[in-house]
Amino acid sequence: MRHLRAAAAVTLAISVAAGVTGCGGGTSSGGGSNESPKTLTYWASNQGPSVEADKKILTPELKKFEKETGIKVKLEVVPWADLLNRILAATTSGQGPDVLNIGNTWSASLQATGALLPWDDKNFEAIGGRDRFIDSAVASAGKEGEPPAAVPLYSLSYALYYNKKMFADAGISTPPATWDQLVADGKKLSKDGKWALGAEGSNLSNNIHQTFVLGQQHGADFFDKDGKADFTSDGAVSAVKQYVDFMAKDKIIAPGNAEYAQNQSLTDFAKGRTAMVLWQAAATTFASQGMKPEDWGVAPVPVPAGAPGAGKQTNSMVAGINMAVFKNTKNIDGAKKFVKFMTSDEEQKILCKTYGSMPPVKAAQSDPAFSAPELKVLRDTLATSAAPLPQVPNESQFETAVGTAVKELFADAAAGKPVTTETVKARLEKAQQTMQQ
Repeated sequence: MRHLRAAAAVTLAISVAAGVTGCGGGTSSGGGSNESPKTLTYWASNQGPSVEADKKILTPELKKFEKETGIKVKLEVVPWADLLNRILAATTSGQGPDVLNIGNTWSASLQATGALLPWDDKNFEAIGGRDRFIDSAVASAGKEGEPPAAVPLYSLSYALYYNKKMFADAGISTPPATWDQLVADGKKLSKDGKWALGAEGSNLSNNIHQTFVLGQQHGADFFDKDGKADFTSDGAVSAVKQYVDFMAKDKIIAPGNAEYAQNQSLTDFAKGRTAMVLWQAAATTFASQGMKPEDWGVAPVPVPAGAPGAGKQTNSMVAGINMAVFKNTKNIDGAKKFVKFMTSDEEQKILCKTYGSMPPVKAAQSDPAFSAPELKVLRDTLATSAAPLPQVPNESQFETAVGTAVKELFADAAAGKPVTTETVKARLEKAQQTMQQ
């Protein structure tokens, strides 16, 4: 089975990597060193509408860093669908980049490999001090009680984006605040070849983000208090079924979304084929595809009833991108200079404005740009109703195993196969078995 192999690969990569971090890595031959810092390699995550768009956004900033320091940065933007496997392969081989972006949910897993530079007080001082960063962002950078494995770069949460014209045409005056309202509105919107809600059914991380939040609303954590996998609780099963049922039962997600993994749902939204999407900081992508700010609105992600933040009314995971350094880089001084540059007040304002994220750097948040309606929703969500994914060493295996189970259930729904409580539980049982091997 494909998901068995994927999860096993993650397990193997983590276990092997723990023993190979002394291998040579980081900058390749002809690159930099502490004595002669000429070059750094940097893997950036795909934050914008495309890999090419990210290159255009980041290249001028990297040139600015080169002018200031004399250090050239070789940039590679890695799509999200490939990033985790690329990083795990690098921790195993010892041939990684000098600096890289990681999803903050992977911090504890990658920390456990021993391949990343720990950000102790001394290393934080080299970039201006730990107290420059908001506490929640640092708390999502590794296991509690240990030096963080990375430094916060972009802070994010999920929001509900909606197409104002499609809502008006359907006679809907306000965005849904509860899931029942979303389904009811969705049935009005799903007609004439158009659909209510977009999804990325083949994107494992996105599957986890959505089902984790629903799990929180159903009282499920997916791990017990000892950090052991608990994927088959009633709450976990109900959460996964609710998400897949948007396609299988409610018919408000197009069957083709089962194959989406590279932001295609955002394109559908921008082209007026889909009325809503659950996403982190989508403004840049919408603008690149011809949407004007007045074409779309943003609201908190729905909850079962009432308003976000009350009791178990979690409506987002604590999202964000962290910046890590491979511990065996040959140019650790240059790598820390680059992290300091990227997390400087000025660069944080530039990059976070461009990507529509919130700066994790306190001083940068005071810029008026971060009071815009979209960012206010993201900021308020992070402050009041977001929960961090489990900070456990096998979190990345969780994303692979359960994310793949959700992907397979979406494929069943797209093919017209029944998605029952029993089939959901069976898939989650199989995912849990992969975590125990």
